[in-house]
Amino acid sequence: MKHLEEYRDAELSKILIEKIKATVTQPWAIMEICGGQTHSLVRNGILGLLPKEIQMVHGPGCPVCVTPQHMIDRAIELAQTPGVILASFGDMLRVPGNEGSLLKAKANGGDVRVVYSPLEAVEIAKREPQREVVFFAVGFETTAPANALAILQADSLGLKNFSLLASHVLVPPAMEAILGAGDNIIQGFLAAGHVCTVMGTEEYHAVAERFQVPVVITGFEPVDLLRGILKLMEMLESDDHSVQNAYARVVRLDGNPQARKNLSSVFEVIDKDWRGIGQIPGSGLGIRQEFAKYDAIQKFQLRFDEEIHHNGCRAGEVLRGALKPDQCPFFGKQCTPLNPRGAPMVSSEGACSAYYHYQIEPSHAE
Repeated sequence: MKHLEEYRDAELSKILIEKIKATVTQPWAIMEICGGQTHSLVRNGILGLLPKEIQMVHGPGCPVCVTPQHMIDRAIELAQTPGVILASFGDMLRVPGNEGSLLKAKANGGDVRVVYSPLEAVEIAKREPQREVVFFAVGFETTAPANALAILQADSLGLKNFSLLASHVLVPPAMEAILGAGDNIIQGFLAAGHVCTVMGTEEYHAVAERFQVPVVITGFEPVDLLRGILKLMEMLESDDHSVQNAYARVVRLDGNPQARKNLSSVFEVIDKDWRGIGQIPGSGLGIRQEFAKYDAIQKFQLRFDEEIHHNGCRAGEVLRGALKPDQCPFFGKQCTPLNPRGAPMVSSEGACSAYYHYQIEPSHAE
Protein backbone atom coordinates (compact mmCIF):
# COMPACT_ATOMS: atom_id res chain seq x y z
CA MET A 1 0.00 0.00 0.00
CA LYS A 2 1.26 3.47 -0.78
CA HIS A 3 1.42 5.97 2.04
CA LEU A 4 1.07 9.72 2.09
CA GLU A 5 4.78 10.11 2.92
CA GLU A 6 5.56 9.20 -0.71
CA TYR A 7 3.90 12.36 -1.98
CA ARG A 8 5.35 15.86 -2.15
CA ASP A 9 2.19 17.09 -0.41
CA ALA A 10 2.77 14.81 2.58
CA GLU A 11 3.15 17.64 5.08
CA LEU A 12 -0.03 19.34 3.91
CA SER A 13 -1.85 16.01 4.07
CA LYS A 14 -0.75 15.55 7.68
CA ILE A 15 -1.95 19.04 8.55
CA LEU A 16 -5.32 18.35 6.93
CA ILE A 17 -5.71 15.05 8.80
CA GLU A 18 -5.02 16.81 12.11
CA LYS A 19 -7.57 19.51 11.24
CA ILE A 20 -10.14 16.83 10.42
CA LYS A 21 -9.50 15.14 13.78
CA ALA A 22 -9.85 18.46 15.58
CA THR A 23 -13.11 19.26 13.79
CA VAL A 24 -15.04 16.03 14.30
CA THR A 25 -17.04 15.75 17.51
CA GLN A 26 -19.50 12.96 16.63
CA PRO A 27 -19.95 10.07 14.17
CA TRP A 28 -20.68 10.93 10.54
CA ALA A 29 -21.34 8.72 7.50
CA ILE A 30 -20.30 10.26 4.20
CA MET A 31 -20.18 8.87 0.68
CA GLU A 32 -17.75 9.45 -2.14
CA ILE A 33 -19.80 8.95 -5.28
CA CYS A 34 -16.84 8.35 -7.63
CA GLY A 35 -14.94 5.11 -8.17
CA GLY A 36 -11.74 7.02 -8.89
CA GLN A 37 -12.02 8.66 -5.49
CA THR A 38 -12.64 5.28 -3.87
CA HIS A 39 -9.44 3.91 -5.38
CA SER A 40 -7.47 6.95 -4.24
CA LEU A 41 -8.81 6.68 -0.69
CA VAL A 42 -7.90 3.00 -0.49
CA ARG A 43 -4.63 3.09 -2.44
CA ASN A 44 -3.20 5.97 -0.42
CA GLY A 45 -4.19 4.58 2.97
CA ILE A 46 -6.49 7.51 3.77
CA LEU A 47 -9.27 5.34 5.21
CA GLY A 48 -6.94 4.19 7.98
CA LEU A 49 -5.78 7.73 8.80
CA LEU A 50 -9.20 9.28 9.30
CA PRO A 51 -10.68 9.45 12.80
CA LYS A 52 -12.89 6.53 13.75
CA GLU A 53 -15.93 8.82 13.86
CA ILE A 54 -15.86 9.18 10.07
CA GLN A 55 -17.42 6.30 8.16
CA MET A 56 -16.57 6.47 4.45
CA VAL A 57 -19.23 4.72 2.38
CA HIS A 58 -18.35 3.82 -1.22
CA GLY A 59 -21.03 4.78 -3.70
CA PRO A 60 -22.08 3.51 -7.15
CA GLY A 61 -19.62 5.77 -8.94
CA CYS A 62 -18.10 3.13 -11.22
CA PRO A 63 -19.75 3.26 -14.67
CA VAL A 64 -18.60 -0.22 -15.62
CA CYS A 65 -19.98 -1.61 -12.36
CA VAL A 66 -23.48 -0.18 -12.74
CA THR A 67 -23.94 -1.22 -16.38
CA PRO A 68 -26.82 -3.74 -16.32
CA GLN A 69 -26.06 -7.34 -17.13
CA HIS A 70 -28.66 -7.35 -19.89
CA MET A 71 -26.76 -4.53 -21.65
CA ILE A 72 -23.63 -6.68 -21.59
CA ASP A 73 -25.63 -9.62 -22.91
CA ARG A 74 -26.83 -7.52 -25.83
CA ALA A 75 -23.27 -6.38 -26.52
CA ILE A 76 -22.24 -10.04 -26.61
CA GLU A 77 -25.15 -10.75 -28.96
CA LEU A 78 -23.99 -8.01 -31.31
CA ALA A 79 -20.38 -9.20 -31.17
CA GLN A 80 -21.53 -12.63 -32.29
CA THR A 81 -23.69 -11.27 -35.12
CA PRO A 82 -22.13 -11.82 -38.58
CA GLY A 83 -20.96 -8.60 -40.18
CA VAL A 84 -20.83 -6.65 -36.90
CA ILE A 85 -17.75 -5.18 -35.24
CA LEU A 86 -18.28 -4.48 -31.53
CA ALA A 87 -15.92 -1.74 -30.33
CA SER A 88 -15.45 -1.12 -26.62
CA PHE A 89 -13.11 0.25 -24.01
CA GLY A 90 -10.98 -2.52 -22.58
CA ASP A 91 -12.44 -2.44 -19.08
CA MET A 92 -15.77 -3.77 -20.36
CA LEU A 93 -14.39 -6.98 -21.86
CA ARG A 94 -14.19 -9.04 -18.67
CA VAL A 95 -17.34 -7.74 -16.98
CA PRO A 96 -19.72 -10.72 -16.57
CA GLY A 97 -23.22 -10.60 -17.97
CA ASN A 98 -25.81 -13.34 -17.67
CA GLU A 99 -24.36 -15.06 -20.73
CA GLY A 100 -20.60 -14.77 -20.31
CA SER A 101 -18.44 -11.77 -21.19
CA LEU A 102 -17.20 -9.91 -24.25
CA LEU A 103 -13.80 -11.51 -23.72
CA LYS A 104 -15.36 -14.96 -24.08
CA ALA A 105 -17.32 -13.76 -27.09
CA LYS A 106 -14.06 -12.61 -28.67
CA ALA A 107 -12.43 -15.97 -27.89
CA ASN A 108 -15.39 -17.67 -29.58
CA GLY A 109 -14.83 -15.74 -32.79
CA GLY A 110 -16.74 -12.52 -32.19
CA ASP A 111 -15.20 -9.39 -33.71
CA VAL A 112 -14.57 -7.41 -30.52
CA ARG A 113 -12.10 -4.54 -30.80
CA VAL A 114 -10.65 -2.46 -27.99
CA VAL A 115 -10.54 1.27 -28.73
CA TYR A 116 -9.44 4.25 -26.67
CA SER A 117 -11.97 6.73 -28.01
CA PRO A 118 -15.42 6.48 -29.62
CA LEU A 119 -13.97 8.45 -32.53
CA GLU A 120 -11.73 5.44 -33.23
CA ALA A 121 -14.89 3.42 -33.73
CA VAL A 122 -16.12 6.07 -36.18
CA GLU A 123 -12.85 5.71 -38.08
CA ILE A 124 -13.28 1.92 -38.22
CA ALA A 125 -16.76 2.42 -39.68
CA LYS A 126 -15.31 4.81 -42.24
CA ARG A 127 -12.57 2.33 -43.23
CA GLU A 128 -14.87 -0.71 -43.33
CA PRO A 129 -18.16 0.47 -44.89
CA GLN A 130 -19.23 -3.12 -45.57
CA ARG A 131 -19.38 -3.87 -41.82
CA GLU A 132 -21.68 -2.57 -39.09
CA VAL A 133 -19.66 -0.95 -36.29
CA VAL A 134 -21.25 -0.65 -32.84
CA PHE A 135 -19.53 1.23 -30.04
CA PHE A 136 -20.50 0.07 -26.53
CA ALA A 137 -20.96 3.45 -24.88
CA VAL A 138 -21.08 3.34 -21.08
CA GLY A 139 -20.37 5.89 -18.41
CA PHE A 140 -21.51 8.92 -16.50
CA GLU A 141 -21.73 12.52 -17.65
CA THR A 142 -17.97 12.51 -18.22
CA THR A 143 -17.98 10.16 -21.21
CA ALA A 144 -21.38 11.01 -22.68
CA PRO A 145 -20.24 14.21 -24.49
CA ALA A 146 -17.51 12.32 -26.37
CA ASN A 147 -20.01 9.67 -27.40
CA ALA A 148 -22.39 12.39 -28.53
CA LEU A 149 -19.54 13.84 -30.56
CA ALA A 150 -19.01 10.44 -32.19
CA ILE A 151 -22.61 10.42 -33.40
CA LEU A 152 -22.30 14.00 -34.64
CA GLN A 153 -19.08 13.07 -36.46
CA ALA A 154 -20.66 9.98 -38.04
CA ASP A 155 -23.62 12.09 -39.10
CA SER A 156 -21.40 14.73 -40.69
CA LEU A 157 -19.59 11.98 -42.63
CA GLY A 158 -22.88 10.43 -43.73
CA LEU A 159 -21.94 7.03 -42.26
CA LYS A 160 -24.75 4.51 -42.29
CA ASN A 161 -22.85 1.67 -40.63
CA PHE A 162 -22.11 3.24 -37.24
CA SER A 163 -24.19 3.11 -34.06
CA LEU A 164 -23.96 3.27 -30.28
CA LEU A 165 -25.14 0.72 -27.76
CA ALA A 166 -25.64 3.43 -25.14
CA SER A 167 -25.79 2.83 -21.40
CA HIS A 168 -25.22 6.24 -19.82
CA VAL A 169 -26.18 7.09 -16.25
CA LEU A 170 -26.42 10.34 -14.29
CA VAL A 171 -25.05 11.08 -10.82
CA PRO A 172 -27.63 13.38 -9.11
CA PRO A 173 -30.59 10.97 -9.54
CA ALA A 174 -28.47 8.19 -8.02
CA MET A 175 -27.71 10.41 -5.03
CA GLU A 176 -31.43 11.08 -4.64
CA ALA A 177 -32.21 7.35 -4.81
CA ILE A 178 -29.64 6.61 -2.10
CA LEU A 179 -30.89 9.41 0.16
CA GLY A 180 -34.51 8.40 -0.38
CA ALA A 181 -33.99 4.76 0.56
CA GLY A 182 -35.47 3.58 3.84
CA ASP A 183 -32.13 2.30 5.13
CA ASN A 184 -30.11 5.36 4.16
CA ILE A 185 -27.30 6.38 6.54
CA ILE A 186 -25.55 8.94 4.32
CA GLN A 187 -25.24 12.43 5.84
CA GLY A 188 -23.03 14.11 3.24
CA PHE A 189 -21.42 13.60 -0.17
CA LEU A 190 -18.09 14.09 -1.84
CA ALA A 191 -19.07 14.81 -5.44
CA ALA A 192 -16.89 13.81 -8.39
CA GLY A 193 -14.82 16.66 -9.78
CA HIS A 194 -14.64 15.29 -13.32
CA VAL A 195 -18.43 15.02 -13.59
CA CYS A 196 -18.80 18.60 -12.37
CA THR A 197 -16.11 19.73 -14.81
CA VAL A 198 -18.56 18.78 -17.55
CA MET A 199 -21.92 19.52 -15.94
CA GLY A 200 -21.14 22.28 -13.47
CA THR A 201 -22.47 22.51 -9.93
CA GLU A 202 -26.04 23.81 -10.20
CA GLU A 203 -27.87 20.47 -10.24
CA TYR A 204 -26.45 19.49 -6.83
CA HIS A 205 -28.16 22.38 -5.05
CA ALA A 206 -31.59 20.79 -5.43
CA VAL A 207 -30.31 17.52 -3.92
CA ALA A 208 -28.68 19.31 -0.98
CA GLU A 209 -31.77 21.41 -0.28
CA ARG A 210 -34.31 18.62 -0.64
CA PHE A 211 -32.50 16.14 1.60
CA GLN A 212 -30.68 18.63 3.83
CA VAL A 213 -27.25 17.15 3.17
CA PRO A 214 -24.01 19.00 2.38
CA VAL A 215 -22.22 18.30 -0.89
CA VAL A 216 -18.55 19.08 -1.46
CA ILE A 217 -17.10 18.84 -4.96
CA THR A 218 -13.53 17.64 -4.93
CA GLY A 219 -10.81 15.92 -6.93
CA PHE A 220 -8.88 12.68 -6.67
CA GLU A 221 -5.42 13.33 -5.24
CA PRO A 222 -4.89 12.76 -1.49
CA VAL A 223 -4.77 16.47 -0.72
CA ASP A 224 -7.93 17.09 -2.78
CA LEU A 225 -9.82 14.37 -0.95
CA LEU A 226 -8.62 15.44 2.48
CA ARG A 227 -9.60 19.05 1.78
CA GLY A 228 -13.01 17.82 0.66
CA ILE A 229 -13.46 15.69 3.78
CA LEU A 230 -12.37 18.58 6.02
CA LYS A 231 -14.83 20.96 4.37
CA LEU A 232 -17.60 18.36 4.65
CA MET A 233 -16.85 17.85 8.37
CA GLU A 234 -16.93 21.61 8.96
CA MET A 235 -20.30 21.81 7.20
CA LEU A 236 -21.80 18.84 9.02
CA GLU A 237 -20.62 20.07 12.42
CA SER A 238 -22.15 23.52 11.75
CA ASP A 239 -25.39 22.17 10.22
CA ASP A 240 -24.55 23.69 6.82
CA HIS A 241 -26.45 21.91 4.03
CA SER A 242 -25.11 23.80 1.04
CA VAL A 243 -22.95 22.87 -1.96
CA GLN A 244 -19.28 23.86 -1.84
CA ASN A 245 -16.72 23.66 -4.62
CA ALA A 246 -13.35 22.49 -3.26
CA TYR A 247 -12.07 21.82 -6.79
CA ALA A 248 -12.33 25.35 -8.16
CA ARG A 249 -9.11 25.07 -10.15
CA VAL A 250 -11.01 22.77 -12.53
CA VAL A 251 -14.76 23.05 -11.88
CA ARG A 252 -16.84 26.06 -12.93
CA LEU A 253 -20.44 26.86 -12.07
CA ASP A 254 -21.63 26.16 -15.62
CA GLY A 255 -19.20 23.31 -16.36
CA ASN A 256 -18.17 22.93 -19.98
CA PRO A 257 -20.82 24.63 -22.14
CA GLN A 258 -19.72 23.02 -25.42
CA ALA A 259 -19.68 19.52 -23.93
CA ARG A 260 -23.12 20.10 -22.42
CA LYS A 261 -24.42 21.37 -25.77
CA ASN A 262 -23.17 18.25 -27.58
CA LEU A 263 -24.66 16.04 -24.90
CA SER A 264 -28.11 17.64 -24.94
CA SER A 265 -28.25 17.72 -28.74
CA VAL A 266 -27.81 13.94 -29.04
CA PHE A 267 -29.17 12.52 -25.76
CA GLU A 268 -32.31 12.93 -23.68
CA VAL A 269 -33.03 11.97 -20.07
CA ILE A 270 -34.68 8.56 -19.59
CA ASP A 271 -35.40 6.11 -16.77
CA LYS A 272 -32.47 3.73 -16.39
CA ASP A 273 -31.65 0.36 -14.82
CA TRP A 274 -28.56 0.26 -12.62
CA ARG A 275 -26.82 -3.02 -12.00
CA GLY A 276 -27.52 -4.22 -8.48
CA ILE A 277 -29.74 -1.24 -7.72
CA GLY A 278 -32.68 -1.41 -10.10
CA GLN A 279 -34.41 1.29 -12.08
CA ILE A 280 -33.89 4.90 -11.07
CA PRO A 281 -36.26 7.39 -12.72
CA GLY A 282 -34.62 10.04 -14.88
CA SER A 283 -31.15 8.64 -14.23
CA GLY A 284 -30.03 7.75 -17.76
CA LEU A 285 -29.41 9.17 -21.20
CA GLY A 286 -30.99 7.73 -24.33
CA ILE A 287 -30.33 8.69 -27.94
CA ARG A 288 -32.83 11.23 -29.25
CA GLN A 289 -35.21 10.16 -31.99
CA GLU A 290 -33.53 12.56 -34.42
CA PHE A 291 -30.46 10.32 -34.24
CA ALA A 292 -32.32 6.99 -34.05
CA LYS A 293 -30.37 5.62 -37.01
CA TYR A 294 -27.29 5.66 -34.75
CA ASP A 295 -29.05 3.84 -31.91
CA ALA A 296 -28.01 0.17 -31.93
CA ILE A 297 -31.00 -0.75 -29.79
CA GLN A 298 -33.37 0.42 -32.52
CA LYS A 299 -31.19 -0.52 -35.49
CA PHE A 300 -30.85 -4.15 -34.39
CA GLN A 301 -34.22 -4.31 -32.59
CA LEU A 302 -32.59 -5.53 -29.40
CA ARG A 303 -34.74 -7.01 -26.66
CA PHE A 304 -33.93 -6.78 -22.98
CA ASP A 305 -34.75 -9.44 -20.43
CA GLU A 306 -35.22 -8.94 -16.72
CA GLU A 307 -32.00 -8.84 -14.74
CA ILE A 308 -30.97 -12.25 -13.40
CA HIS A 309 -28.58 -12.63 -10.45
CA HIS A 310 -27.79 -16.28 -10.07
CA ASN A 311 -24.23 -16.51 -8.73
CA GLY A 312 -24.79 -15.15 -5.22
CA CYS A 313 -22.75 -12.04 -5.94
CA ARG A 314 -23.45 -9.23 -3.47
CA ALA A 315 -22.07 -6.47 -5.67
CA GLY A 316 -25.42 -4.71 -5.59
CA GLU A 317 -25.07 -4.15 -1.85
CA VAL A 318 -21.53 -2.88 -2.39
CA LEU A 319 -22.74 -0.45 -5.05
CA ARG A 320 -25.48 0.86 -2.75
CA GLY A 321 -23.00 1.37 0.06
CA ALA A 322 -24.75 -1.23 2.22
CA LEU A 323 -21.75 -3.59 2.27
CA LYS A 324 -17.99 -3.10 2.24
CA PRO A 325 -16.20 -5.27 -0.34
CA ASP A 326 -14.31 -7.31 2.25
CA GLN A 327 -17.57 -8.11 4.03
CA CYS A 328 -18.70 -10.21 1.07
CA PRO A 329 -18.07 -13.93 1.70
CA PHE A 330 -16.77 -14.40 -1.86
CA PHE A 331 -14.26 -11.53 -1.70
CA GLY A 332 -10.70 -12.60 -2.47
CA LYS A 333 -11.73 -16.25 -2.53
CA GLN A 334 -14.28 -17.31 -5.13
CA CYS A 335 -14.23 -13.73 -6.47
CA THR A 336 -10.93 -12.29 -7.70
CA PRO A 337 -9.90 -10.05 -10.62
CA LEU A 338 -9.00 -13.15 -12.63
CA ASN A 339 -12.26 -14.89 -11.78
CA PRO A 340 -14.79 -12.15 -10.96
CA ARG A 341 -18.34 -12.80 -9.86
CA GLY A 342 -19.32 -9.15 -10.17
CA ALA A 343 -18.35 -5.99 -12.03
CA PRO A 344 -16.81 -4.15 -9.02
CA MET A 345 -14.02 -6.74 -8.96
CA VAL A 346 -13.28 -6.22 -12.66
CA SER A 347 -13.32 -2.49 -13.20
CA SER A 348 -10.33 -0.26 -12.52
CA GLU A 349 -12.79 1.96 -10.60
CA GLY A 350 -14.62 -0.81 -8.74
CA ALA A 351 -14.56 -0.81 -4.94
CA CYS A 352 -13.94 -4.57 -4.77
CA SER A 353 -10.95 -4.22 -7.08
CA ALA A 354 -9.55 -1.40 -4.93
CA TYR A 355 -9.86 -3.45 -1.74
CA TYR A 356 -8.39 -6.53 -3.41
CA HIS A 357 -5.31 -4.77 -4.80
CA TYR A 358 -4.54 -2.52 -1.83
CA GLN A 359 -6.03 -4.03 1.33
CA ILE A 360 -6.37 -7.77 0.82
CA GLU A 361 -4.81 -10.20 3.29
CA PRO A 362 -1.86 -12.11 1.76
CA SER A 363 -3.65 -15.43 2.29
CA HIS A 364 -6.46 -14.29 0.03
CA ALA A 365 -4.11 -13.54 -2.84
CA GLU A 366 -2.89 -17.11 -3.15
